[in-house]
Formats: sequence, C-alpha cells, structure tokens
Amino acid sequence: MNKDINLQAADNIRALAVAMVEKAKSGHPGGPMGGADFMHILYSEFFNYDPSDMTWAFRDRFFMDAGHLSTLMYAQYYLLGNYAKDDIANFRQWGSITPGHPEVDVARGIENTSGPLGQGHTMGVGAAIAAKFLQARFGDWMNHKVYGFISDGGIQEEISQGAGRIAGHLGLSNFIMFFDSNDIQLSTSTDEVTSEDTAAKYEAWGWKVVTIDAHNHDEIRKALTDANSETEKPTLIIGKTIMGKGCVTADGSMFEGYCELHGQPIGATGADYEKTLLNLGADIDNPFDIYSDVSNFYKDLVASKTAKASEKKAEINAWRKENSALAAKLDFFLSGELPELDFSSIAHKPGLATRVASSNVLGYLAENVENMIVSSADLSNSDKTDGFLKKSSALQKGDFSGSFLQAGVAELTMACIANGIALHGGVIPVVATFFVFSDYMKPAIRLSGIQELGVKYVWTHDAFRVGEDGPTHQPIEQEAQIRLLEKLKNHSGKNSFLAMRPADSAETSVAWKMALENTNTPSGLILSRQGIKDIEPQGESRYEEALAAEKGGYLVKEVENPDVVLIANGSEVSTLVEAAHILESQEGLKVNIASIISEGVFRQQSKAYQESIIPTNKPLYGLTAGLPVNLEGLVGQNGKVFGVDHFGYSAPAKVLDDKFGFTGEKVSQNVMEYLNSNVLIK
Repeated sequence: MNKDINLQAADNIRALAVAMVEKAKSGHPGGPMGGADFMHILYSEFFNYDPSDMTWAFRDRFFMDAGHLSTLMYAQYYLLGNYAKDDIANFRQWGSITPGHPEVDVARGIENTSGPLGQGHTMGVGAAIAAKFLQARFGDWMNHKVYGFISDGGIQEEISQGAGRIAGHLGLSNFIMFFDSNDIQLSTSTDEVTSEDTAAKYEAWGWKVVTIDAHNHDEIRKALTDANSETEKPTLIIGKTIMGKGCVTADGSMFEGYCELHGQPIGATGADYEKTLLNLGADIDNPFDIYSDVSNFYKDLVASKTAKASEKKAEINAWRKENSALAAKLDFFLSGELPELDFSSIAHKPGLATRVASSNVLGYLAENVENMIVSSADLSNSDKTDGFLKKSSALQKGDFSGSFLQAGVAELTMACIANGIALHGGVIPVVATFFVFSDYMKPAIRLSGIQELGVKYVWTHDAFRVGEDGPTHQPIEQEAQIRLLEKLKNHSGKNSFLAMRPADSAETSVAWKMALENTNTPSGLILSRQGIKDIEPQGESRYEEALAAEKGGYLVKEVENPDVVLIANGSEVSTLVEAAHILESQEGLKVNIASIISEGVFRQQSKAYQESIIPTNKPLYGLTAGLPVNLEGLVGQNGKVFGVDHFGYSAPAKVLDDKFGFTGEKVSQNVMEYLNSNVLIK
C-alpha cells in the first residue's frame, strides 16, 4: 500500500469491525468505523501502558462507555497483540473472549464492563478520582491518565449530568474523554431528539472543550497533546466523525453517514460488504488478517511501549528506594488487603439506630483504614456517614488529601463512580443514601455484581418507620429487590451481592466486618432510622455472639425443643423479642428467635447448620417490614410470614407500627393465630 501507515491502521480497524459483525450476523459496525482514527492515534502515540505487564498499576486506563462499539476495542487490541485472530473471528459466540459488549478483562486491555450507556464514562470519572487520591498521598510521579470514550447515546443519558458536574467541580485534569459525535444513533439522527449545545454544557461544568474533525490525524494529535498538558480541568474532545466511514455500495459509490449502518451488518444495508472491505484495503478472502505494513508497525510499537514503561518503572523504583515506608504503604493499598481491625473495640451506646451504630464504625474506619473514600448523596448527616467525614475532609479541586466525596443529589452517578474507584484499585469505595433511593442506583449495583467489585453500599431509613415523610420515602419492596441479587450467581459462581440488615449495634459492627472482608462482590448494609433495643446477650458478650451473623443467620434466643421459631432481620428482631416474652409469660410457650442478616450467606452453610437454626419440623414464623417474600424461602410452605403488602403512609413511626401490626403484643397474637391453625403444634 502507498497509503500513510496511520490511515492504513485506521482502515484495518474499520475492516476488522465490519468483518466481525458480518460473520456474527449481529453487532454495530458503523460507530467503530467512525472512531477508528482516534483509537489508533490514541494507542499508538499517547496511551502509556506495559504490553508485557497489562495489570501494571500505573498504566493509563481506557474506559469505554459505548459498549456496543466493542469491535473498535477488539480490533485495536488485536493490532496490539492482545487478541488472536480466532478471538476476533468468534465475536459474540459462545465461549469466546470477545462478547457483544466488553466485559472486564484487564489482561487484554478491557478495564470495565460496559453496555448500559452512561455508566462507562462515569466509571472513568471514578478511576480518575482514585488516581488523584493516590497521587495526593504518594507523589506527582503517579501521573497516569484516564481516557473515556462516549457516544451520542451516552451524552444523552441523564447520568452524564452527574458525571460531568462532578468531574468539572473536582478539576479532574487526569480525565480525558472523547465524544464520538457522528450525529447518528440507533433509530434516528440526533437532530430528532436534541438541540443542545454539548460544548457549552460541558464548559459550564468546568471542562476544557475542543471540537475537531476526528478523521484528521493532526487535529486528533493536537487535541490529545493539549489535553495531556491540561492541569486544571477535565477535557472533552468532541470528535466529529462519520457513521460507517469507508462504506461503499456495490457500484463503488460512497455509502456513509446513514442511520442503518449503526446496529446491523453492513451487508444488510445499502452498503456492499465485499466492496467495502476492498475499499478499506482488506483481503476479502482473509478479512481477519492484519495488513502486513500495519503488523510491522504495531510490532515496533509494542516494543517501544514496553521500553517506555521500563523507563517509568525505573523512575518509580528510584522513588521507592528514597521512600521505603511510603512504598510499602502503596503496595499494601494496591494489594487489596485490610489492616488489622478490632471491631469489638467500637463502643455503642444502648438502643441506637443502626445508622448511628454504623456512624460509630465509620469513625473508627476513618482512623484505621487510610485508603477508603466514603461518599454520600447529600445525606451525610442523615445516613450518618458524617461519622467518617468528621474525622476526614471532603475531596476538593486541587486538594485530594481528604477521603470524603460529596456527590450531591446523584445516586446513580455516585454508585458508578464507586465502581470506577474499585476498578482502578488501591482504594475502597463506600457510598450511602436512603434505602428507598437504591432504586436510582440499581443499574450500577447490577454492574458492581457483574464486575465482581467490592463496593460497599450503605442504605439507611430501611422501612416504613421513616414515618412522616410518607410512602415516597418508605422502602417496602426494596429489600426484596436487593436480596434477589443474593440469589443471582456471578460468572465466578458466587452470590453476586451480599445484603445485610443488622438487628442491633453489635450486628452492625459485624456487618461492617463482613462487608470489608468481602472484596470480590458488592455488599449492602440496610440500616434503621429509629433506635432499636439491643438484643440481650445469652452469655457475656453481645458482640461475640453477634459474630455468628458471619454465617448469615444464628439464634439470638435459644431454648431446648422450642414450640416455635421466630425469624426476622433488622429491627423486627427486637419486635420478636418483645413478642417472645409475651408468648412465654402468658402462653407458656418455648420460643427460639433467629436473626438472618443475610439469607445468601446462610444458604451457603451446611444443611446441618441451617437445620439447627431453622428446623423444618417446627412451626416457623417470619416477621418483615417489607414484602413477605423476604422470608418466605426461609419459613417454607408450612410457615407463616407477616409482612407489608402495601405502600406506607405519612404518620409517626410508632403509629405506623401499631396500625400495621408491628408491636410485640400484636405479633404475639398473630403467632398464636398461626400456631392454633398449625397441625405441628396440635
């Protein structure tokens, strides 16, 4: 070929994207064809990583938002040697490592799972925050960049407002985002759905914005050079591209910029598959080949990237020798391990709300876990993450010495940022809001589970006892939704989520212990607004007994040969204690009470252990402030669950408890009605 090597490389990426989609008979070829020039220039001239050490902690990172453009990534990384030809040819097939939307695979360059638009670039913001946090503690040599790639769809997703606002407010100069602006989306052109000035919007948020012809390599270079030199702001590069760049019809005329090129093989459009491959310089009989000149270019490129990384590693090693204590701390952060923690030493006053007990734990963690970022969606004084904030400070533009992220009212954005922090590594993310607003976070919670990230979710105001705020603020169905994730397996075969609703302060300390030690899946603490009477210990130490919650469930009250076993979690456990006292003193019954903080963990225990806590040959009664389904799997078909099957009402918590039947007296009456109709007790 006589064509410039950079144009050849971009065309090679385009041809590979076309061939992958055509062979799979599904996919999105048009976008990758438009973004190929930027991708090649970024990776060949700017992106810093070590091809021989893909998990190198101080590499640049690339966060794809538009997961439907996966062929763009696979083609680029194929040129770099991260994929084999068969991997590319088996795009979207069973058992392949090139799924339809990218899934985390750092060894091959895939930093994040993407697909739901808007989340990918927001995770990139989180990674940039983590990098700034670590740089503030270990030095300016830690200067790697985080790149994002977003499409028209991602720009339109509401989450882009939260990500854009926070990145600009914090001055994330290490975050550089390319907007592939081709004015075409899946079913329409963009002018049918929006007339906004995207550049003005991001500038208003505090971003540096530049608009370029993203098929002009010199303009791409200048934009990336300027972005890498920026020290005050994140950069948005608006790259004007052409959907289906390089497509031609059967007679050789150009067929670019059409909506139909977005989401189907080009052979199913007005373009011609073979003629397009020829136009791009590909061999139609071997469409998955790397062009000869491009292959040689990339072999040299990989060698130069490796050499450049060695130079950076030498710089880091010199720093390590001069700062051995700091280096040891950095390695410890990156290891994902925890310092020695003594949760038994955390003091709680009697009768606390579990959100307040959590605040006590967070205060302890602020002093003992140095690599934790806690975030709240404008509720730190209500979700009680201020226990952490009071012993730290908020992250600010130009000052990342603090450990608290004030996310503002942006629950989904905050959760996605936490995923990005976790993906970056070296920092433990914690996010908090009201439990009812977990609805806003659900897409990110799901990606926490899919990506197997140890994000810690803190949810307070856990039930209808929020009271006067009324049904909009009272969780009813939320616990059932979250606990479904405990029943859903991730690709490692583990429960995709750990959901915990502690019964009192001691269990709250244990729940935090469980969450911190759970590093490969997300965890959620579901906490009360109102004070809860502490469970009386059966021995000397309530905390030591509460450690049994690490098995997911245990008996907080145990007698030999009980007449009935009462089952709950959270604040309903103390209600069962009141009911049990009535049942024993007035009805002469023997009662066991099981606190099941996590059904998911409980189901992982041996059958013998489960039977010892919840025997199948005894009457079983469950009490839940949510939907009865929360406990139905535990009590079985012969048991009974008393729960809530309606939205809440605006009234004081104690009034609602009485009206809904959640008092010790009313629960004891309900238990007797069940027992009197149960053949097992007759």
